[in-house]
Amino acid sequence: MILITGATGFIGRAVVRQLSDIGLPLRTLIRPSPRSPRLPKGVSVEVAVVSLADVRGLRAALRDVDTVIHLASAENQGSRGDLLTADIQGTANLVEAASDAGVDRIVYISHIGAARASGYPAFKAKGIAEEHIRNGSVPYTILRTSLVYGAEDNFTNSLARLIRSSPGIFPIPLAGRTVVQPLWVEDLVTCILWSLKNDETLNKVYELGGSEFFTLQEIIEIIMEITHHRHYLVPLSPITLRAMTVFLEGVAPNFPISSYWLDYFAVNRTCAIDSMPRIFGLMPARFSYRIDYLIRKPWYQRAWNAVTERIESLRPR
Repeated sequence: MILITGATGFIGRAVVRQLSDIGLPLRTLIRPSPRSPRLPKGVSVEVAVVSLADVRGLRAALRDVDTVIHLASAENQGSRGDLLTADIQGTANLVEAASDAGVDRIVYISHIGAARASGYPAFKAKGIAEEHIRNGSVPYTILRTSLVYGAEDNFTNSLARLIRSSPGIFPIPLAGRTVVQPLWVEDLVTCILWSLKNDETLNKVYELGGSEFFTLQEIIEIIMEITHHRHYLVPLSPITLRAMTVFLEGVAPNFPISSYWLDYFAVNRTCAIDSMPRIFGLMPARFSYRIDYLIRKPWYQRAWNAVTERIESLRPR
Protein backbone atom coordinates (compact mmCIF):
# COMPACT_ATOMS: atom_id res chain seq x y z
CA MET A 1 0.00 0.00 0.00
CA ILE A 2 1.24 3.50 -0.90
CA LEU A 3 0.18 6.51 1.14
CA ILE A 4 0.24 9.88 -0.64
CA THR A 5 0.14 13.18 1.23
CA GLY A 6 -0.84 16.29 -0.69
CA ALA A 7 -2.79 14.14 -3.15
CA THR A 8 -5.23 16.97 -3.97
CA GLY A 9 -2.45 19.29 -5.12
CA PHE A 10 -1.10 19.74 -8.63
CA ILE A 11 1.71 17.16 -8.38
CA GLY A 12 -0.34 14.88 -6.12
CA ARG A 13 -3.18 14.56 -8.62
CA ALA A 14 -0.72 13.59 -11.36
CA VAL A 15 0.90 11.01 -9.07
CA VAL A 16 -2.47 9.50 -8.10
CA ARG A 17 -3.55 9.22 -11.74
CA GLN A 18 -0.38 7.45 -12.87
CA LEU A 19 -0.12 5.08 -9.90
CA SER A 20 -3.78 4.19 -10.22
CA ASP A 21 -3.39 3.50 -13.95
CA ILE A 22 -0.77 0.83 -13.27
CA GLY A 23 -2.92 -0.76 -10.58
CA LEU A 24 -0.99 0.07 -7.41
CA PRO A 25 -3.04 0.17 -4.16
CA LEU A 26 -3.29 3.78 -2.98
CA ARG A 27 -4.36 5.62 0.13
CA THR A 28 -4.52 9.41 0.19
CA LEU A 29 -4.04 11.52 3.28
CA ILE A 30 -6.58 14.38 3.23
CA ARG A 31 -6.58 17.06 5.89
CA PRO A 32 -9.97 17.74 7.54
CA SER A 33 -11.86 20.38 5.57
CA PRO A 34 -15.51 21.33 4.86
CA ARG A 35 -14.68 21.24 1.14
CA SER A 36 -14.74 18.08 -0.97
CA PRO A 37 -11.19 16.94 -1.83
CA ARG A 38 -10.09 17.58 -5.43
CA LEU A 39 -9.01 14.05 -6.21
CA PRO A 40 -8.82 12.97 -9.87
CA LYS A 41 -12.17 11.80 -11.26
CA GLY A 42 -12.66 8.12 -11.95
CA VAL A 43 -9.79 7.02 -9.71
CA SER A 44 -10.40 4.50 -6.96
CA VAL A 45 -8.37 5.26 -3.83
CA GLU A 46 -8.73 4.87 -0.09
CA VAL A 47 -9.03 8.16 1.79
CA ALA A 48 -7.74 8.84 5.30
CA VAL A 49 -8.96 12.15 6.71
CA VAL A 50 -6.13 13.08 9.06
CA SER A 51 -4.11 16.22 9.77
CA LEU A 52 -0.32 16.07 9.72
CA ALA A 53 -0.49 17.54 13.23
CA ASP A 54 -2.21 14.38 14.53
CA VAL A 55 0.53 11.78 15.15
CA ARG A 56 -1.92 9.26 16.53
CA GLY A 57 -4.16 9.62 13.48
CA LEU A 58 -1.14 9.31 11.20
CA ARG A 59 -0.23 5.98 12.80
CA ALA A 60 -3.71 4.69 12.00
CA ALA A 61 -3.54 6.01 8.42
CA LEU A 62 -0.20 4.24 7.92
CA ARG A 63 -1.52 0.79 8.79
CA ASP A 64 -0.47 -1.72 6.06
CA VAL A 65 1.48 1.06 4.26
CA ASP A 66 4.97 0.24 3.00
CA THR A 67 5.70 3.44 1.01
CA VAL A 68 4.91 7.10 1.66
CA ILE A 69 5.04 9.73 -1.09
CA HIS A 70 5.16 13.03 0.80
CA LEU A 71 3.96 16.00 -1.24
CA ALA A 72 1.95 18.03 1.27
CA SER A 73 3.00 21.67 1.65
CA ALA A 74 1.50 25.03 2.61
CA GLU A 75 3.37 26.94 -0.11
CA ASN A 76 0.45 27.24 -2.52
CA GLN A 77 -1.64 28.90 0.20
CA GLY A 78 0.61 31.96 0.08
CA SER A 79 0.41 34.24 3.12
CA ARG A 80 -2.41 32.07 4.52
CA GLY A 81 -0.13 29.03 4.60
CA ASP A 82 1.73 27.93 7.71
CA LEU A 83 5.06 26.42 6.65
CA LEU A 84 6.08 25.72 10.23
CA THR A 85 3.00 23.60 10.94
CA ALA A 86 2.51 21.92 7.56
CA ASP A 87 6.00 21.52 6.09
CA ILE A 88 8.29 21.36 9.11
CA GLN A 89 6.34 19.96 12.06
CA GLY A 90 4.03 18.00 9.76
CA THR A 91 7.01 16.23 8.20
CA ALA A 92 8.51 15.50 11.62
CA ASN A 93 5.21 13.97 12.74
CA LEU A 94 4.93 11.91 9.56
CA VAL A 95 8.48 10.55 9.97
CA GLU A 96 7.78 9.59 13.59
CA ALA A 97 4.52 7.84 12.68
CA ALA A 98 6.12 6.11 9.67
CA SER A 99 8.91 4.79 11.88
CA ASP A 100 6.41 3.40 14.38
CA ALA A 101 4.37 1.81 11.57
CA GLY A 102 7.39 0.10 9.99
CA VAL A 103 7.18 1.94 6.66
CA ASP A 104 9.87 0.83 4.19
CA ARG A 105 10.47 4.11 2.37
CA ILE A 106 9.55 7.80 2.23
CA VAL A 107 9.77 9.63 -1.10
CA TYR A 108 9.90 13.39 -0.52
CA ILE A 109 9.57 16.12 -3.16
CA SER A 110 11.72 19.10 -2.24
CA HIS A 111 13.23 22.13 -4.02
CA ILE A 112 16.62 22.70 -5.57
CA GLY A 113 18.06 25.27 -3.17
CA ALA A 114 16.45 23.80 -0.05
CA ALA A 115 18.60 24.48 3.02
CA ARG A 116 18.09 25.28 6.68
CA ALA A 117 20.35 28.33 6.24
CA SER A 118 18.34 29.75 3.32
CA GLY A 119 16.95 33.26 3.75
CA TYR A 120 13.80 32.34 1.81
CA PRO A 121 10.97 30.76 3.82
CA ALA A 122 9.96 28.13 1.25
CA PHE A 123 13.53 26.86 0.79
CA LYS A 124 14.27 27.03 4.51
CA ALA A 125 11.15 25.00 5.37
CA LYS A 126 12.03 22.35 2.77
CA GLY A 127 15.60 22.19 4.08
CA ILE A 128 14.45 21.59 7.67
CA ALA A 129 11.89 19.02 6.50
CA GLU A 130 14.66 17.20 4.62
CA GLU A 131 16.70 17.06 7.84
CA HIS A 132 13.78 15.44 9.70
CA ILE A 133 13.58 12.78 6.98
CA ARG A 134 17.35 12.15 6.79
CA ASN A 135 17.65 11.96 10.59
CA GLY A 136 14.73 9.54 10.90
CA SER A 137 14.95 5.76 10.86
CA VAL A 138 12.86 5.25 7.70
CA PRO A 139 14.80 4.83 4.41
CA TYR A 140 14.16 7.76 2.09
CA THR A 141 14.50 9.13 -1.42
CA ILE A 142 14.53 12.92 -1.73
CA LEU A 143 13.89 14.46 -5.15
CA ARG A 144 14.80 18.14 -5.32
CA THR A 145 13.13 19.80 -8.29
CA SER A 146 13.36 22.99 -10.21
CA LEU A 147 10.04 24.66 -11.12
CA VAL A 148 7.45 22.02 -11.98
CA TYR A 149 4.84 22.87 -14.61
CA GLY A 150 1.78 21.20 -16.11
CA ALA A 151 -1.86 21.71 -17.01
CA GLU A 152 -3.01 22.27 -13.40
CA ASP A 153 0.04 24.10 -12.03
CA ASN A 154 0.26 27.34 -10.06
CA PHE A 155 3.22 28.49 -12.13
CA THR A 156 2.46 28.87 -15.84
CA ASN A 157 -1.29 29.19 -15.26
CA SER A 158 -0.81 32.00 -12.74
CA LEU A 159 1.47 33.86 -15.12
CA ALA A 160 -1.00 33.39 -18.00
CA ARG A 161 -3.86 34.74 -15.85
CA LEU A 162 -1.85 37.81 -14.88
CA ILE A 163 -0.74 38.41 -18.46
CA ARG A 164 -4.33 38.22 -19.75
CA SER A 165 -5.58 40.64 -17.08
CA SER A 166 -2.69 43.13 -17.28
CA PRO A 167 -3.40 46.44 -19.09
CA GLY A 168 -0.64 46.32 -21.72
CA ILE A 169 2.30 46.23 -19.28
CA PHE A 170 3.78 43.50 -17.11
CA PRO A 171 6.27 43.91 -14.22
CA ILE A 172 9.42 41.80 -14.03
CA PRO A 173 12.32 41.85 -11.54
CA LEU A 174 14.97 44.45 -12.38
CA ALA A 175 18.08 42.81 -13.86
CA GLY A 176 16.52 39.45 -13.11
CA ARG A 177 19.02 36.95 -14.49
CA THR A 178 18.08 34.12 -12.15
CA VAL A 179 17.85 30.87 -14.08
CA VAL A 180 15.50 27.89 -13.64
CA GLN A 181 14.95 24.56 -15.43
CA PRO A 182 11.21 24.00 -15.83
CA LEU A 183 10.35 20.34 -15.25
CA TRP A 184 7.21 18.77 -16.75
CA VAL A 185 5.10 17.17 -14.04
CA GLU A 186 4.68 13.89 -15.93
CA ASP A 187 8.47 13.54 -16.12
CA LEU A 188 8.68 14.07 -12.36
CA VAL A 189 6.01 11.43 -11.75
CA THR A 190 7.93 8.99 -13.97
CA CYS A 191 11.04 9.58 -11.83
CA ILE A 192 8.99 8.93 -8.68
CA LEU A 193 7.70 5.65 -10.10
CA TRP A 194 11.18 4.61 -11.21
CA SER A 195 12.65 5.37 -7.79
CA LEU A 196 10.00 3.17 -6.12
CA LYS A 197 11.20 0.21 -8.17
CA ASN A 198 14.92 0.77 -7.62
CA ASP A 199 16.51 0.11 -4.23
CA GLU A 200 19.64 1.95 -5.38
CA THR A 201 17.75 5.21 -4.79
CA LEU A 202 17.36 4.51 -1.06
CA ASN A 203 18.88 7.15 1.22
CA LYS A 204 19.84 9.30 -1.77
CA VAL A 205 19.10 12.92 -2.71
CA TYR A 206 18.65 13.75 -6.39
CA GLU A 207 18.28 17.08 -8.18
CA LEU A 208 15.93 17.14 -11.16
CA GLY A 209 15.37 19.78 -13.81
CA GLY A 210 14.29 20.07 -17.43
CA SER A 211 16.52 20.13 -20.48
CA GLU A 212 16.51 23.94 -20.89
CA PHE A 213 17.57 26.96 -18.85
CA PHE A 214 15.32 30.05 -18.73
CA THR A 215 15.18 33.37 -16.94
CA LEU A 216 11.80 34.58 -15.69
CA GLN A 217 11.69 37.13 -18.52
CA GLU A 218 12.20 34.40 -21.13
CA ILE A 219 9.45 32.29 -19.59
CA ILE A 220 7.06 35.26 -19.60
CA GLU A 221 7.87 35.98 -23.25
CA ILE A 222 7.16 32.35 -24.21
CA ILE A 223 3.82 32.44 -22.37
CA MET A 224 2.88 35.77 -23.98
CA GLU A 225 3.60 34.28 -27.38
CA ILE A 226 1.52 31.14 -26.86
CA THR A 227 -1.40 33.08 -25.32
CA HIS A 228 -1.19 35.84 -27.98
CA HIS A 229 -1.02 38.58 -25.35
CA ARG A 230 1.99 40.76 -25.95
CA HIS A 231 2.79 43.26 -23.20
CA TYR A 232 5.50 45.80 -22.53
CA LEU A 233 7.76 44.46 -19.78
CA VAL A 234 8.45 46.94 -16.97
CA PRO A 235 11.51 46.17 -14.77
CA LEU A 236 10.93 46.76 -11.05
CA SER A 237 13.28 46.25 -8.14
CA PRO A 238 12.73 42.94 -6.33
CA ILE A 239 11.80 44.83 -3.14
CA THR A 240 9.12 46.85 -4.96
CA LEU A 241 7.77 43.76 -6.69
CA ARG A 242 7.60 41.84 -3.42
CA ALA A 243 5.84 44.73 -1.66
CA MET A 244 3.28 44.91 -4.47
CA THR A 245 2.72 41.17 -4.27
CA VAL A 246 2.23 41.16 -0.50
CA PHE A 247 -0.25 44.06 -0.79
CA LEU A 248 -2.26 42.50 -3.64
CA GLU A 249 -2.23 39.12 -1.91
CA GLY A 250 -3.80 40.78 1.14
CA VAL A 251 -6.55 42.69 -0.68
CA ALA A 252 -7.32 40.13 -3.41
CA PRO A 253 -7.94 36.65 -1.93
CA ASN A 254 -7.63 34.94 -5.32
CA PHE A 255 -4.52 36.80 -6.44
CA PRO A 256 -2.56 34.15 -8.39
CA ILE A 257 0.96 35.11 -7.24
CA SER A 258 2.27 34.77 -3.69
CA SER A 259 5.40 35.95 -1.94
CA TYR A 260 6.57 32.32 -1.82
CA TRP A 261 6.22 32.23 -5.60
CA LEU A 262 8.71 35.09 -5.88
CA ASP A 263 11.19 33.10 -3.80
CA TYR A 264 11.39 30.52 -6.59
CA PHE A 265 13.13 33.12 -8.76
CA ALA A 266 15.30 34.58 -6.01
CA VAL A 267 18.16 32.12 -6.60
CA ASN A 268 19.30 29.96 -9.49
CA ARG A 269 17.48 26.62 -9.42
CA THR A 270 19.48 24.50 -11.80
CA CYS A 271 21.19 21.13 -11.82
CA ALA A 272 23.25 19.09 -14.27
CA ILE A 273 21.35 19.06 -17.54
CA ASP A 274 21.96 15.32 -17.91
CA SER A 275 20.76 14.40 -14.42
CA MET A 276 17.48 12.83 -15.52
CA PRO A 277 18.88 10.92 -18.54
CA ARG A 278 21.88 9.73 -16.51
CA ILE A 279 20.02 8.70 -13.34
CA PHE A 280 16.56 7.78 -14.59
CA GLY A 281 17.14 7.12 -18.30
CA LEU A 282 14.55 9.77 -19.21
CA MET A 283 14.94 12.68 -21.61
CA PRO A 284 13.00 15.65 -20.15
CA ALA A 285 10.25 17.28 -22.21
CA ARG A 286 10.98 20.68 -23.73
CA PHE A 287 9.15 23.52 -22.03
CA SER A 288 7.63 25.18 -25.11
CA TYR A 289 6.37 21.82 -26.41
CA ARG A 290 4.24 21.07 -23.32
CA ILE A 291 2.40 24.30 -22.52
CA ASP A 292 -0.30 24.24 -25.19
CA TYR A 293 -2.79 23.87 -22.31
CA LEU A 294 -2.41 27.64 -21.89
CA ILE A 295 -4.13 28.27 -25.23
CA ARG A 296 -7.55 29.52 -24.23
CA LYS A 297 -10.55 27.76 -25.77
CA PRO A 298 -13.54 29.82 -27.06
CA TRP A 299 -16.06 30.82 -24.40
CA TYR A 300 -18.75 28.48 -25.70
CA GLN A 301 -16.39 25.50 -25.54
CA ARG A 302 -15.38 26.40 -21.97
CA ALA A 303 -19.06 26.70 -21.00
CA TRP A 304 -19.88 23.32 -22.54
CA ASN A 305 -16.94 21.68 -20.77
CA ALA A 306 -18.07 23.17 -17.44
CA VAL A 307 -21.61 21.82 -17.96
CA THR A 308 -20.44 18.31 -18.90
CA GLU A 309 -18.03 18.19 -15.94
CA ARG A 310 -20.84 19.25 -13.61
CA ILE A 311 -23.15 16.56 -14.97
CA GLU A 312 -20.41 13.97 -14.62
CA SER A 313 -19.78 14.95 -11.00
CA LEU A 314 -23.50 14.50 -10.15
CA ARG A 315 -23.70 10.97 -11.54
CA PRO A 316 -23.78 8.21 -8.89
CA ARG A 317 -20.52 6.30 -8.60
